[in-house]
Amino acid sequence: MIKRQGSPQPFGAVVTENEVNFSVQVPGGKKCELLIYRAGKTSPEQCFEMPEEEGIGEVRFLALEGLDPKKYEYNYRIGKKICVDPYVKEIAGKETFGVRKNLQEHQIRGKLVSQEYDWGDDRRLHIPWNQVIAYSLHVRGFTRHSSSKAAHKGTFQGIIEKIPYLTDLGINQIQCMPVYEFEECDNGHINYWGYGPGYYFAPKRSYSSGKSASRELKDMVRECHSAGIEVVLEMPFDAGISPQTVVECLRFYMFEYHIDGFVVNPYVVPWDILSMDPFLKDIKLMRKDDGFQNVMRRYLKGDENMVNDVIWALGHNSGYDGKCNYITTHTGFTLLDLVSYDGKHNEANGERNHDGPDYNYSWNCGAEGPSRKKAVVSLRKNQVRNAFQLLLTAQGTPCLLAGDEFGNSQKGNNNVYCQDNETAWVNWSRLRTDDSLFRYVKALIAFRKAHECLHRETALEGMDRTACGMPDVSYHGENAWRVKSEVSSRQLGVLYSGVNKQDEACFAAYNMHWLEHSFALPSPGKGKKWYLAADTADGVLEKPELLEEQKSIDLKARSISLLVSR
Repeated sequence: MIKRQGSPQPFGAVVTENEVNFSVQVPGGKKCELLIYRAGKTSPEQCFEMPEEEGIGEVRFLALEGLDPKKYEYNYRIGKKICVDPYVKEIAGKETFGVRKNLQEHQIRGKLVSQEYDWGDDRRLHIPWNQVIAYSLHVRGFTRHSSSKAAHKGTFQGIIEKIPYLTDLGINQIQCMPVYEFEECDNGHINYWGYGPGYYFAPKRSYSSGKSASRELKDMVRECHSAGIEVVLEMPFDAGISPQTVVECLRFYMFEYHIDGFVVNPYVVPWDILSMDPFLKDIKLMRKDDGFQNVMRRYLKGDENMVNDVIWALGHNSGYDGKCNYITTHTGFTLLDLVSYDGKHNEANGERNHDGPDYNYSWNCGAEGPSRKKAVVSLRKNQVRNAFQLLLTAQGTPCLLAGDEFGNSQKGNNNVYCQDNETAWVNWSRLRTDDSLFRYVKALIAFRKAHECLHRETALEGMDRTACGMPDVSYHGENAWRVKSEVSSRQLGVLYSGVNKQDEACFAAYNMHWLEHSFALPSPGKGKKWYLAADTADGVLEKPELLEEQKSIDLKARSISLLVSR
């Protein structure tokens, strides 16, 4: 190996045809050495000094010629401490998830990763915000359960195996919880989710089924793109990270991995810095916001004084602020648990049930936890269908939580951050024993996609934009054109006019009251009639049925009806 001068940019180890360039930030006055190991060995084979006087500012750098990246690994010794490169592209020594052992220095090392990869004609998909049906998942938990029947459980390859399932459901974007290298054994708990400090540039080694996490993440992205599915990474980052590092990291995944978008924590990362970056304008930037969630959860369980908030939530357009619509996410209950538990049940976490959110706006439908009472079971099924109808008839980009579409449960645990077991893993058994909910959600997604008025590209204005005789959106109550917005009201009707002559108008009637109500119907348009397309009390109709009574529709307690004009 021959030491060369090297380049201060970019940070990390960059493999080229003739050499490997190393660049690292080191505090002033500190001694720094580059340690080179034979792959798999825990003692350095060679050491190269990186003198401060040869650096620039706090950046030390050099290049090594004649270094075979496939045969060697590296670390730094800064002062007397062995340090893994914070810009490392892949980690050696962390092949198995959740192994609790005292790792000695040198046992975790940086791998030298070549950027060579055959992407073919792969490109980011750029699916418009209003056409996205998102699906939030944990790479390990999605296929780790034995019921997944995946050959490569808990890995990027496992996601590839489930692509036919996702496309069948109608999903065209997956949002992955952290896939970078994080420490999962910390403070006596398993860090299952991956939040906290990490090596943000390195895909997690234990999420690969082979020897290269970086290659398998690329495989997953390429195969998802081939199936018409965008890949979005959740990048929460840790408090105190520099905005520069964040921007560099997102750019890296955008260019190196063809990632379509990111979910970031706006409380850690300045949103303005990201939104102004010229490169990041080419991808989707998202941020979690529980405004839609809280409104719809409260409306679902029948809270009073919610109608005006529901009108806002139904009309929210995600493309303007990067906030997707979700009713459930990894923090909090699954959808089945949301309608099965009044309170959280996190005892297994070992924190005396003090962890996790206390306010979930949930309702157990009459019994806490699993129940055999027919009335309770029936009501819960109906409430789950109501939730999906609220989510998929709202204008904003919907995001489903993995497993909700077939009734996955976490047994009332609303904070499974430390549960790397069957509590947190998606249990696919229910899908095989009863796929009725899956078929319902699949049909609703298809209906949403087929009716552009339910997912307009631009914000609703309440005006006649196509000279069709009705505004793009109008709101109704039990009387047409009159919203009953009193505190006690739990009824709302929303009429969406067709975007063009081919698009049918849709009328959604929401009754979250525990009593039946009759809704007067607005006119369906000249020469047209109302057809019932879906009713949460009965299911989605394969072929919409003509309503016998065209002036009104009776809604059962806690039910939603969806009508089309033909």
